Amino acid sequence: MEPLRCGVKGVYVAVGPLGASPAVVLSHGEDTCLPIYIGLWEAISIHNALKAEVSPRPLTHDLFVEFLNKLNVALQSLLIDALEDGIYYGRLVFVQDNREISLDCRPSDGIAICVRCQAPILVDPQVMADSGLPSAELPPLQDLDAYLSG
Repeated sequence: MEPLRCGVKGVYVAVGPLGASPAVVLSHGEDTCLPIYIGLWEAISIHNALKAEVSPRPLTHDLFVEFLNKLNVALQSLLIDALEDGIYYGRLVFVQDNREISLDCRPSDGIAICVRCQAPILVDPQVMADSGLPSAELPPLQDLDAYLSG
């Protein structure tokens, strides 16, 4: 089956008795969401990229994108292709000189880079079937901006 093209619904924080857990929520179609719990710095990086905010100095994901540009490497996509023991796995797919190159990555880093490059985010249909939720079934989430300012 073909991978599912997803958008980034937003970056949130799930606050519970054990603390706060940042999450990026991917969306597919009208109502299917895939929450992926990530680190705070990756959450901030994705959030800044979604808002087109540019740091005065390049952050790690900005540096990576600049490196790709200098070497004439195009980011084709991120494919989130596996979920094992609660951990998502992804691959960034690049093209350089008509040659495809694939690199293992954490989905959070891949999403941060894809948003900056406006590249597609793809999810394996089995991963979505195993972990996707209707948006009404998402756990209570607070927008990252509201969490950081509160």
